[in-house]
Amino acid sequence: MIKKFTLKELADHTNSSVIGDENITISGVNSLEDASSYEASFLANPRYKELLKTTQAGLVCISNDTSIIEGKNYLVSDNPSKAFQLITDLVLSSSATGFKGIHSSATVHESAKIGDNVTIGPHVCIDQGCKIGDGSQIFANVCIGAETTIGKNCILYSNSTVRERCVLQDRVILQPGAVIGSCGYGYITGKDGKHQKIEQLGNVVLEDDVEIGANTTIDRARFKSTIIKQGTKIDNLVQIGHNVVLGEHNLIVSQTGISGSAKTGKYVVLGGQAGVVGHVEIADFAQIATRGGVSKNVTKAGQYGGAPLMPFNEFNKNRVHVRNIEKYVKRIKALEEMIHSLKENLPS
Repeated sequence: MIKKFTLKELADHTNSSVIGDENITISGVNSLEDASSYEASFLANPRYKELLKTTQAGLVCISNDTSIIEGKNYLVSDNPSKAFQLITDLVLSSSATGFKGIHSSATVHESAKIGDNVTIGPHVCIDQGCKIGDGSQIFANVCIGAETTIGKNCILYSNSTVRERCVLQDRVILQPGAVIGSCGYGYITGKDGKHQKIEQLGNVVLEDDVEIGANTTIDRARFKSTIIKQGTKIDNLVQIGHNVVLGEHNLIVSQTGISGSAKTGKYVVLGGQAGVVGHVEIADFAQIATRGGVSKNVTKAGQYGGAPLMPFNEFNKNRVHVRNIEKYVKRIKALEEMIHSLKENLPS
């Protein structure tokens, strides 16, 4: 069933003001280039303002300082990206599965406690002592280990795994293939060169509103907890080692690796393929650029890059020098030849 909303209804929903016909109806969302008269779009980057002249969108979410094109419909707010996302959630909101309740092929231990309005899809396995909070959705082929707690309104997509005794608080999202609570990488190497496994007896705690990307792995602590704090969003293909503590509202981008017992503060950003060695700490509001290598404590907020890590301005200067290295080599050779010539022409 297609959902339709008037411009006035969308304005109320997004706390925006209306320019244009508040009675038109919207039933979809799209980009400025491709939107039709029944779809909403948005302009957040002034770079694309010329598209306002040609877009066929039924409405465009814009900021207060955007110059409008007459004859079009707008929702005006302080944050057009957020307004557009609210519209997207409203227009496209629907269950991602046709299954309701507990599927007949799911295996749920008799001691597990399942809340109200929980969806458990085909071939899910929920072990003994688990608790699943109200409104959570567990998609097909998910495996949840013994004595694990899943909070309210969580979404665990297909083929994700949560091992024993882990804790997911409310509104946590696991994308497909995420593994929560795998063993930390710990071994004792004997004199004969053979490696003996060190048991990892702790767990992983994901606080409220954490999202974990597809095929990301988070290792359980050796004794206590690996902790991902409230609101942190982790991309696909990230590896987080045992005993790591990530602060509130971090952004961790794809292919980043964080070694055991590292800690980050609040609002930290780690760019793609960043690397963090074990037992270091990263201060609140620090931003590490793509492929940045954190080998020592980062004690101040700011932007950093390079490996080893340095302030981003210094990193950029060094990159300029590297790009010009061939020129420097030629100049050095010319100076050496000049010095050599001067030495030969000195009086005896």
